[in-house]
Amino acid sequence: MITGSEVYAVVEAMVPLYTAAALGYASVRWLKAFSNEQCAGINHFVALYAVPVLIFDMVSTNDIYKMNGRLVAADTLQKAVLLLGLMAWALWERSRRRAGAKGAAAPSPLQWVITCFSVASLPNTIIMGVPLLNGMYGPVSKELMKQIVVMQFCIWYNVVIFLYEYMAARRAAAAPAPALDGCAKISPSSPVKAAAAEKGAAPEANGAGNVAADRPQEVAVSIEITEMTASTARDGFPGETAAAAKEASDGADATVEEASAPAPSMKHVVWMAVKKLLQIPNTYASFLGLIWSLIAFKWGFTMPKIVEDSLFTIRTTAVGLSMFSSGTFIARQSRFVPCGYKIASFSMVIKFLIGPVVMLFASLVIGMHGTLLHIAVVQAALPLAVTSFVYAEEYKVQADIMSTGKTDTTSN
Repeated sequence: MITGSEVYAVVEAMVPLYTAAALGYASVRWLKAFSNEQCAGINHFVALYAVPVLIFDMVSTNDIYKMNGRLVAADTLQKAVLLLGLMAWALWERSRRRAGAKGAAAPSPLQWVITCFSVASLPNTIIMGVPLLNGMYGPVSKELMKQIVVMQFCIWYNVVIFLYEYMAARRAAAAPAPALDGCAKISPSSPVKAAAAEKGAAPEANGAGNVAADRPQEVAVSIEITEMTASTARDGFPGETAAAAKEASDGADATVEEASAPAPSMKHVVWMAVKKLLQIPNTYASFLGLIWSLIAFKWGFTMPKIVEDSLFTIRTTAVGLSMFSSGTFIARQSRFVPCGYKIASFSMVIKFLIGPVVMLFASLVIGMHGTLLHIAVVQAALPLAVTSFVYAEEYKVQADIMSTGKTDTTSN
């Protein structure tokens, strides 16, 4: 039974983070202290620097030699079943769309795969899970929760990021090739064009520059498009760019036309996504943390205090700024529940019903019982970790659903 002091411990851990989210919301909605570009910059800092440090700190301080094999196996089986099931649905949905059963304007099935997988299987386990489960099952739950977080950081968040990068590479491959006559023609929705519009360049269509300017983090996708176009030509997938120049009477003005490049093979797109994944700090943070854990707990090494304190400072920044960023995101939306109540209800069903049920069956298959089984199922029902929102906002993929899913939670 959870005592009043244990309930207070949960509240004590959560209130400071909600304070950060409230400050982010107030700073944008009422004080107008941050522009859209600055809000995106905060989220980019969290994704690029703060979260990798958090990952390294969590993984490096976990004794990998004392991990509970059954819990790790059940957690892995749950996530694998959910991911494979969602991928099977995505392939079926894609075949339906090719057959003309659904409009091409609908969101990509892969977007829903990432979102549903994150909501169903990447719960908050440290800030909220540890105090709650400690009150229900005792101190043993703390180390078990940390083990699940380590598995998320080492494997599953890298899988999610790979899927994000795969989507970005596929969009880049399908994008029109830029003209090469001394200047590149940029599509109306390109964030690069938006940046030019802010400096005085006139957009081709009314409002196009302003819309793109509101999504500055898509600059990364723009860079990927350029890289993909160049690499496509190098690797034997040349784009058939047709440019027609029309000079005015004084010979000063010219216009160019674009033709879409043929889609490269899946192998090429996967390779581009893997290359991008290997350049992301999260991958190295989890790998280096795992190496340090293997060495430190084998030979009894300890982290130098100067390094430990530095990691603690940035790790705390990751937690606070993640919540602050989520607050700024909600403040920039037209309504408090950005994705709408129907989608929000659907995400709650996935989070609090489907995820725990799959974990229950996975745990029973592995042979778990008693307190360990209870801990596994309860932690699967914890709300979504804000880290998933950070990545969704960074890649601009259904961040509205992620922000709703973690409205009831805090960070890993």
